[in-house]
Amino acid sequence: MIRVRVASTAGSAPREAGTEMLVRPDGVEGTIGGGALEWQAIATARRMMTEGRTSHRETVPLGPSLGQCCGGSMVLEFARAAALTAAEGRPLWIWGAGHVGRALAGVFAPLPDFASTLIDVEASRFPDTLPDGVTPIIAADPGRLVPHAPGQANHLIVTYSHDLDLKLCDGLLRHGFGSCGLIGSATKWARFRSRLGALGHSEAEISRIACPIGDPTLGKHPQAIAVGVATSLLSASGRDKAQGDRTG
Repeated sequence: MIRVRVASTAGSAPREAGTEMLVRPDGVEGTIGGGALEWQAIATARRMMTEGRTSHRETVPLGPSLGQCCGGSMVLEFARAAALTAAEGRPLWIWGAGHVGRALAGVFAPLPDFASTLIDVEASRFPDTLPDGVTPIIAADPGRLVPHAPGQANHLIVTYSHDLDLKLCDGLLRHGFGSCGLIGSATKWARFRSRLGALGHSEAEISRIACPIGDPTLGKHPQAIAVGVATSLLSASGRDKAQGDRTG
Protein backbone atom coordinates (compact mmCIF):
# COMPACT_ATOMS: atom_id res chain seq x y z
CA MET A 1 0.00 0.00 0.00
CA ILE A 2 1.07 3.57 -0.65
CA ARG A 3 0.24 6.55 1.55
CA VAL A 4 -0.17 9.83 -0.35
CA ARG A 5 0.38 12.90 1.81
CA VAL A 6 -0.07 16.58 1.00
CA ALA A 7 3.34 17.89 2.08
CA SER A 8 2.64 21.54 1.27
CA THR A 9 0.40 23.80 -0.79
CA ALA A 10 0.73 27.11 -2.60
CA GLY A 11 -2.16 29.32 -3.63
CA SER A 12 -5.63 27.82 -3.78
CA ALA A 13 -5.76 24.06 -3.11
CA PRO A 14 -8.58 21.58 -2.36
CA ARG A 15 -7.02 20.24 0.87
CA GLU A 16 -4.53 21.46 3.45
CA ALA A 17 -1.00 20.24 4.19
CA GLY A 18 -0.99 17.03 6.23
CA THR A 19 -4.02 15.55 4.46
CA GLU A 20 -3.52 11.88 3.54
CA MET A 21 -5.05 9.03 1.61
CA LEU A 22 -4.06 5.36 1.53
CA VAL A 23 -4.00 3.63 -1.85
CA ARG A 24 -4.43 -0.14 -2.07
CA PRO A 25 -4.44 -2.27 -5.22
CA ASP A 26 -8.21 -2.62 -4.89
CA GLY A 27 -9.34 0.46 -2.97
CA VAL A 28 -8.65 3.86 -1.44
CA GLU A 29 -9.05 5.23 2.09
CA GLY A 30 -9.27 8.96 2.65
CA THR A 31 -9.09 11.78 0.10
CA ILE A 32 -6.66 14.52 -0.90
CA GLY A 33 -9.28 16.55 -2.75
CA GLY A 34 -10.96 14.40 -5.37
CA GLY A 35 -11.20 14.99 -9.10
CA ALA A 36 -8.39 14.57 -11.62
CA LEU A 37 -5.76 15.39 -8.99
CA GLU A 38 -6.77 12.39 -6.91
CA TRP A 39 -7.12 10.04 -9.88
CA GLN A 40 -3.61 10.98 -11.02
CA ALA A 41 -2.21 10.40 -7.52
CA ILE A 42 -3.95 7.00 -7.27
CA ALA A 43 -2.52 5.99 -10.65
CA THR A 44 0.97 7.06 -9.55
CA ALA A 45 0.68 5.10 -6.30
CA ARG A 46 -0.47 1.95 -8.09
CA ARG A 47 2.39 2.21 -10.59
CA MET A 48 4.75 2.40 -7.61
CA MET A 49 3.25 -0.80 -6.20
CA THR A 50 3.60 -2.56 -9.55
CA GLU A 51 7.19 -1.38 -10.01
CA GLY A 52 8.20 -2.04 -6.41
CA ARG A 53 9.07 1.60 -5.63
CA THR A 54 8.72 2.72 -2.02
CA SER A 55 8.88 6.54 -2.19
CA HIS A 56 8.21 9.42 -4.56
CA ARG A 57 7.66 13.18 -4.37
CA GLU A 58 6.14 15.50 -6.94
CA THR A 59 4.68 18.97 -7.33
CA VAL A 60 1.27 19.06 -9.00
CA PRO A 61 0.05 22.32 -10.60
CA LEU A 62 -3.70 22.71 -10.18
CA GLY A 63 -4.42 24.13 -13.60
CA PRO A 64 -5.99 23.33 -16.98
CA SER A 65 -3.87 20.21 -17.52
CA LEU A 66 -5.85 18.56 -14.71
CA GLY A 67 -9.12 20.14 -15.70
CA GLN A 68 -9.04 22.15 -12.48
CA CYS A 69 -9.15 25.89 -11.91
CA CYS A 70 -7.83 26.18 -8.34
CA GLY A 71 -4.77 28.03 -9.63
CA GLY A 72 -2.41 26.78 -6.91
CA SER A 73 -0.18 23.76 -6.52
CA MET A 74 0.37 20.87 -4.14
CA VAL A 75 3.49 18.93 -3.20
CA LEU A 76 2.59 15.26 -2.79
CA GLU A 77 4.69 12.70 -0.97
CA PHE A 78 4.21 9.00 -1.74
CA ALA A 79 5.54 6.32 0.62
CA ARG A 80 4.93 2.68 1.39
CA ALA A 81 2.76 2.43 4.53
CA ALA A 82 0.35 0.08 6.28
CA ALA A 83 -2.07 2.73 7.49
CA LEU A 84 -2.89 6.41 7.55
CA THR A 85 -1.11 8.49 10.17
CA ALA A 86 -3.20 8.63 13.32
CA ALA A 87 -4.93 11.97 13.65
CA GLU A 88 -4.08 14.10 16.68
CA GLY A 89 -7.36 15.90 17.09
CA ARG A 90 -8.69 17.83 20.07
CA PRO A 91 -10.42 15.51 22.56
CA LEU A 92 -14.22 15.45 22.18
CA TRP A 93 -16.11 13.65 24.94
CA ILE A 94 -19.71 12.77 24.06
CA TRP A 95 -21.66 11.93 27.21
CA GLY A 96 -24.54 9.65 26.20
CA ALA A 97 -24.80 6.98 23.48
CA GLY A 98 -28.47 7.47 22.63
CA HIS A 99 -29.78 8.71 19.28
CA VAL A 100 -28.12 12.13 19.47
CA GLY A 101 -24.87 10.78 20.93
CA ARG A 102 -24.62 8.21 18.14
CA ALA A 103 -25.33 10.86 15.52
CA LEU A 104 -22.64 13.10 17.00
CA ALA A 105 -20.11 10.26 17.03
CA GLY A 106 -20.89 9.47 13.40
CA VAL A 107 -20.52 13.06 12.21
CA PHE A 108 -17.31 13.80 14.12
CA ALA A 109 -15.52 10.47 13.52
CA PRO A 110 -14.11 11.35 10.06
CA LEU A 111 -13.02 14.86 11.10
CA PRO A 112 -9.27 15.03 11.87
CA ASP A 113 -9.69 18.05 14.15
CA PHE A 114 -11.36 15.88 16.80
CA ALA A 115 -10.64 12.63 18.67
CA SER A 116 -14.01 11.35 19.86
CA THR A 117 -14.87 9.39 23.00
CA LEU A 118 -18.42 8.10 23.54
CA ILE A 119 -19.48 7.46 27.15
CA ASP A 120 -22.50 5.72 28.67
CA VAL A 121 -23.49 3.67 31.68
CA GLU A 122 -23.70 0.17 30.18
CA ALA A 123 -22.72 -1.75 27.06
CA SER A 124 -26.32 -2.24 25.91
CA ARG A 125 -26.68 1.51 25.34
CA PHE A 126 -23.98 1.55 22.65
CA PRO A 127 -24.56 0.72 18.96
CA ASP A 128 -23.38 -2.70 17.77
CA THR A 129 -20.74 -1.00 15.61
CA LEU A 130 -18.99 2.28 16.35
CA PRO A 131 -17.45 4.46 13.64
CA ASP A 132 -13.70 4.02 13.21
CA GLY A 133 -11.75 6.24 15.55
CA VAL A 134 -14.44 6.57 18.23
CA THR A 135 -13.36 5.31 21.66
CA PRO A 136 -16.14 3.82 23.84
CA ILE A 137 -16.09 4.09 27.63
CA ILE A 138 -18.58 2.24 29.85
CA ALA A 139 -18.94 3.89 33.25
CA ALA A 140 -21.64 3.03 35.79
CA ASP A 141 -21.11 6.50 37.29
CA PRO A 142 -19.97 8.80 34.44
CA GLY A 143 -19.50 11.73 36.80
CA ARG A 144 -16.47 10.00 38.28
CA LEU A 145 -14.76 10.19 34.87
CA VAL A 146 -14.79 13.99 34.76
CA PRO A 147 -11.49 14.47 36.65
CA HIS A 148 -9.80 12.24 34.05
CA ALA A 149 -10.89 14.36 31.07
CA PRO A 150 -8.21 16.48 29.36
CA GLY A 151 -8.45 20.04 30.59
CA GLN A 152 -9.06 21.53 27.12
CA ALA A 153 -11.43 18.84 25.85
CA ASN A 154 -14.72 19.67 24.16
CA HIS A 155 -17.75 18.10 25.88
CA LEU A 156 -21.25 17.37 24.61
CA ILE A 157 -23.76 16.26 27.27
CA VAL A 158 -26.63 14.29 25.75
CA THR A 159 -27.45 11.63 28.36
CA TYR A 160 -30.78 9.95 29.12
CA SER A 161 -31.05 11.61 32.56
CA HIS A 162 -31.47 15.25 33.61
CA ASP A 163 -29.95 14.43 36.99
CA LEU A 164 -26.86 12.99 35.28
CA ASP A 165 -26.73 15.99 32.92
CA LEU A 166 -26.68 18.33 35.93
CA LYS A 167 -24.01 16.29 37.70
CA LEU A 168 -21.81 16.42 34.60
CA CYS A 169 -22.32 20.18 34.18
CA ASP A 170 -21.36 20.73 37.83
CA GLY A 171 -18.34 18.44 37.58
CA LEU A 172 -17.06 19.98 34.34
CA LEU A 173 -17.43 23.53 35.67
CA ARG A 174 -15.24 22.53 38.61
CA HIS A 175 -12.76 20.61 36.44
CA GLY A 176 -12.42 22.96 33.45
CA PHE A 177 -12.98 22.42 29.74
CA GLY A 178 -12.35 23.82 26.29
CA SER A 179 -16.03 23.96 25.44
CA CYS A 180 -19.19 22.36 26.77
CA GLY A 181 -22.62 21.91 25.21
CA LEU A 182 -25.80 20.56 26.80
CA ILE A 183 -28.83 19.27 24.95
CA GLY A 184 -32.09 20.73 26.20
CA SER A 185 -34.83 23.29 25.91
CA ALA A 186 -34.82 26.87 27.14
CA THR A 187 -36.91 25.73 30.11
CA LYS A 188 -34.43 23.01 31.04
CA TRP A 189 -31.53 25.43 30.78
CA ALA A 190 -33.26 28.03 32.96
CA ARG A 191 -33.71 25.40 35.68
CA PHE A 192 -30.12 24.23 35.29
CA ARG A 193 -28.76 27.77 35.55
CA SER A 194 -30.62 28.22 38.83
CA ARG A 195 -29.47 24.88 40.23
CA LEU A 196 -25.86 25.40 39.13
CA GLY A 197 -25.92 28.82 40.77
CA ALA A 198 -27.12 27.21 43.98
CA LEU A 199 -24.15 24.83 43.73
CA GLY A 200 -21.80 27.80 43.87
CA HIS A 201 -21.06 28.58 40.22
CA SER A 202 -21.05 32.18 39.00
CA GLU A 203 -23.17 33.42 36.09
CA ALA A 204 -20.02 33.92 34.02
CA GLU A 205 -18.94 30.33 34.63
CA ILE A 206 -22.37 28.90 33.90
CA SER A 207 -22.60 30.92 30.67
CA ARG A 208 -19.64 28.98 29.27
CA ILE A 209 -22.00 26.02 28.81
CA ALA A 210 -23.95 26.24 25.54
CA CYS A 211 -27.59 25.16 25.74
CA PRO A 212 -29.35 24.23 23.55
CA ILE A 213 -26.79 22.78 21.14
CA GLY A 214 -26.92 22.74 17.37
CA ASP A 215 -28.64 25.08 14.96
CA PRO A 216 -32.40 25.38 15.63
CA THR A 217 -33.05 26.24 11.98
CA LEU A 218 -31.89 22.74 10.98
CA GLY A 219 -34.54 21.00 13.07
CA LYS A 220 -34.50 18.49 15.92
CA HIS A 221 -33.58 15.29 14.09
CA PRO A 222 -30.48 13.75 15.74
CA GLN A 223 -28.45 14.06 12.54
CA ALA A 224 -29.53 17.68 12.10
CA ILE A 225 -28.46 18.44 15.67
CA ALA A 226 -25.12 16.72 15.03
CA VAL A 227 -24.52 18.69 11.83
CA GLY A 228 -25.26 21.97 13.63
CA VAL A 229 -22.92 21.11 16.51
CA ALA A 230 -20.15 20.04 14.14
CA THR A 231 -20.48 23.28 12.18
CA SER A 232 -20.14 25.31 15.38
CA LEU A 233 -17.09 23.41 16.67
CA LEU A 234 -15.39 23.37 13.27
CA SER A 235 -15.88 27.13 12.99
CA ALA A 236 -14.34 27.62 16.43
CA SER A 237 -11.45 25.31 15.55
CA GLY A 238 -10.85 27.23 12.33
CA ARG A 239 -10.79 30.53 14.21
CA ASP A 240 -8.30 29.09 16.70
CA LYS A 241 -6.03 27.93 13.88
CA ALA A 242 -6.24 31.28 12.12
CA GLN A 243 -5.38 33.07 15.37
CA GLY A 244 -2.45 30.71 15.86
CA ASP A 245 -1.19 31.42 12.33
CA ARG A 246 -1.30 35.16 12.98
CA THR A 247 0.51 34.97 16.32
CA GLY A 248 2.85 32.04 15.62
